Amino acid sequence: MRPTPEPTSAGQESVWSFPRPAIAERTGAHIVIEHRGRRIADSRRTVRTLETSHPPSYYIPREDIEPGVLRQASGSSICEWKGAAAYWDVLVEGEVLERVGWSYPSPTSAFELLKDHVAFYARPFERCLVDGRIVTPQPGGFYGGWITDDLAGPFKGGPGSAGW
Repeated sequence: MRPTPEPTSAGQESVWSFPRPAIAERTGAHIVIEHRGRRIADSRRTVRTLETSHPPSYYIPREDIEPGVLRQASGSSICEWKGAAAYWDVLVEGEVLERVGWSYPSPTSAFELLKDHVAFYARPFERCLVDGRIVTPQPGGFYGGWITDDLAGPFKGGPGSAGW
């Protein structure tokens, strides 16, 4: 059963107006990831993916990620739209955040914009920002969307949302 979309306020986007199947689009949003007092990533050249009921995931160019913090992790998965995903650990001040990033080394043609970019789960980091707005992680343990106050839900990922 499809939930009832929340009403939007001025300046908000509803995740229920996002397309399905998913798309990738360039965005000039200023994306920042911080952890243990270090800036892990800082970019205004990101790509966001949009899909009905999901907050956006932001893909950051590798060159806008602090050198030396990424380590390829084991395992992979398949996205029906994007292709085969690779996973990344983040190493910061002696801490290893396991499998907190993912990328598509050879994305499908519709998602070619994601090549050489890495997306991150927000939950493990001290602070993630989109244009200065604090990010709340998408509910659940599977999805990696970033919720900000300029989005209206409800958002897929929480209890009871598997069938959306």
